[in-house]
Amino acid sequence: QVQLVESGGGLVQAGGSLRLSCAASGRTFSSYRMGWFRQVPGKEREYVATITWSGGITSYADSVKGRFTISRDNAKNTVYLQMNGLKPEDTAVYYCANKLRQLGTYDYWGQGTQVTVSS
Repeated sequence: QVQLVESGGGLVQAGGSLRLSCAASGRTFSSYRMGWFRQVPGKEREYVATITWSGGITSYADSVKGRFTISRDNAKNTVYLQMNGLKPEDTAVYYCANKLRQLGTYDYWGQGTQVTVSS
């Protein structure tokens, strides 16, 4: 089992910044990849960014590339999402997720943290 707890969400004006954190506990040593996703009411959850635990290989959705940065601190079992240049369309509940294997779906999800960007 892996437990994930997100923090760092809040209200910010357009153009501002926030840093989200996702603290993982449990069997994290067997994890392959961590990801950030977001969801707006009435819409499907969408991928934002991912990072591998061991190699730190990152990937980003086109909508956030150049503005968001995902990173991890293996010693703290924590993944971060630095969000700069926030736009109103970034408003969503942000979730972190953990994948144990290279293939397949994400196995564990956090409870989410609300990010609201005002215009």
